[in-house]
Amino acid sequence: MTDSSKLVDMGNLMPEDTGTVEKYGPDSVTSTKEAADDDSKFPTGLPLWSILGPVTIAYFLVFLDMCVVSTATPAITQRFNSLVDVGWYGGAYQLGSSALQPLTGKIYSHFNIKWSFLVFFFIFELGSVICGAAVSSSMFIVGRAIAGAGSSGISNGAMTIISVILPPRKQAQFLGLNMGIGQLGIALGPIIGGAFTQNVTWRWCFYINLPIGGALAILLFLFKVPEPTTKLPPRQVLGTAIKSLDLPGFMLISPAAVMFLLALQYGGTVHPWNSSIVIGLLVGAAVTFIIFLVWEYYQGDNAMVPFAMIKNRTVWSAAGNLFFLLGAILVAEYYLAIYFQTVLNNGPIMSGVHMLPSTLGLVIFTMLAGMMTEILGYYLPWNLGGSSMTAIGYGLMSMIKPTTSSSKWIGYQILYGVGSGAMTSAPYVAIQNLVPPPQIPIAMAIIIFWQNMGGAVFLIAANSVFTNGLRKELQKHINEIGVNPDILISSGLSSIRSLVSGDKLTAALECYTTAIDHVMYLGIGLSVATFVFGWGLGWVDIRKVKKLQAIKGDSPTALNTKEDVDSTTENSTTV
Repeated sequence: MTDSSKLVDMGNLMPEDTGTVEKYGPDSVTSTKEAADDDSKFPTGLPLWSILGPVTIAYFLVFLDMCVVSTATPAITQRFNSLVDVGWYGGAYQLGSSALQPLTGKIYSHFNIKWSFLVFFFIFELGSVICGAAVSSSMFIVGRAIAGAGSSGISNGAMTIISVILPPRKQAQFLGLNMGIGQLGIALGPIIGGAFTQNVTWRWCFYINLPIGGALAILLFLFKVPEPTTKLPPRQVLGTAIKSLDLPGFMLISPAAVMFLLALQYGGTVHPWNSSIVIGLLVGAAVTFIIFLVWEYYQGDNAMVPFAMIKNRTVWSAAGNLFFLLGAILVAEYYLAIYFQTVLNNGPIMSGVHMLPSTLGLVIFTMLAGMMTEILGYYLPWNLGGSSMTAIGYGLMSMIKPTTSSSKWIGYQILYGVGSGAMTSAPYVAIQNLVPPPQIPIAMAIIIFWQNMGGAVFLIAANSVFTNGLRKELQKHINEIGVNPDILISSGLSSIRSLVSGDKLTAALECYTTAIDHVMYLGIGLSVATFVFGWGLGWVDIRKVKKLQAIKGDSPTALNTKEDVDSTTENSTTV
């Protein structure tokens, strides 16, 4: 792997590795025409699509599993009497993915890409089986965490495989398509979850992964995924696993993430915020994370998360952007489903249908942003414009009431959905184009870690906002409702109409809507934070970047300064 210490921050882009020719041979620098025409080392035809197909479907299943639980949540809380665990039904999935994500970059760098991908997919399927067979809320949450751990390797593996089976000039276009199909999982998740919950059982939301996963695993098994570099035998890597995989770093970051998320879950719901348990978890998370940073600093280029890479503006901006971006997408997905099923009394299927304006907007504009970035060259306007629209959409959704007309909440969702889709692909496009190919697995691991960590943090934070807000509102109107707030909260979201009716039900639904509105305020803040970090991705024309890469050939060097990129057209003519 290229020495990551060469990744010095140079504004929008990264500096060139001046030792490229010496390291990789004189043939690493080719003419524009030769680089464009030299596709012989990449698979084509049936072998290509037999790899891309399963990888894309697996990526789709990751996003489907992320959101399929949203419309099933009311039924699950009723089955386990577990309203206080709502945040963990989505958050545990993100936690499992976040905890393992930094390690996946090392795994894909040291082990066979195809076999690593299949192992992660098996873990994902195992988690799905546990969720489907769960007999308690705790067992369900454990299954979600295991499925999330598997999804971490699927997400990074999909990006890594795309980078090794397609020439650089084709990667951005297919990345947008792949992500669009992945976002389709978010769109179909609420509908599929609602259909299974209403017509069969919510357990089939997870069992459905098994036959689909088995078929794609067999297909991927039959074809070879090329390796970008020569790797040591697995036994030799395992013999030095503590150093080569930085297992001590993994053993520090994982408990830090778990303690932090447990503190968010317990604070204000199970225990007071000033309780010794919550404070102890927060302090433990902070201390462990500081020790992790110190350890990583002294590990240098052998670190699971190399400091030289983190200091690069493109990498840390993409990580910060995705940290808030996924939260901005998922918070509305979960709490719109609660609004439709609890407040408007929709069935699971109809609640998924009513969420189509946002989910279709998300899917369509994820694909459109990827295609237009390929044509126009610039990804930043989509990220900034999308985050602005998402913030406006959340602002409007924070005014939703039980009597809000359908035309209004449809319009609010369209704004939120279009904005969410438009801003999604920019961080990935920036990494794929501005990071040297051998370092893409590590860079992807970093940004996907922060993406999934953000999803876990803000789903659990949203649950805390919702539960505490609901408890406060129910207590405020206890004389109008006539039922103890603890009874309503512990009974699950689907049980409210069996406990109160008439004017008491109207007052209770107002309390639920107010609590949901408070969650939408959180969404506004997340969207604004996404906008702020988006600026660090840089105003870069990837068409010129690709021309510069063509001039240099496929060597795994970082890009030159912005002036180099701006002069690419002139340089390619002289070459």
